[in-house]
Amino acid sequence: MENITRPSDPAAPSSSDRGQAAVLVVSVVAVLLVVFVLAIATMGRTSIDRTRAQTAADAAALASLDGGAGSAADLAARHGAEVVSWSQHGDEVLVVVRIGDVRATARASDAP
Repeated sequence: MENITRPSDPAAPSSSDRGQAAVLVVSVVAVLLVVFVLAIATMGRTSIDRTRAQTAADAAALASLDGGAGSAADLAARHGAEVVSWSQHGDEVLVVVRIGDVRATARASDAP
């Protein structure tokens, strides 16, 4: 019997191509993991900023009952916030502060 060798199939992967799919899958998974971690970190940062902004707004509104807009701005700055607006209508004070891209509003009143 004669040993017949068939020509290699040009579409068949060569021995140097083996394992490249695994590298591609690992790379895609790594990129997706990085995107997921960055999204979670951004959401966490926004949540922290929202809480800090609300705390600053509450403190600024209460402080401005006795000290006016200056006290509100000072206390907001201590909390790392900036007063966007301050208004007083009768016994009620309305303060809006900003930390980063997050705004928070608080009202305070001297009325019983």
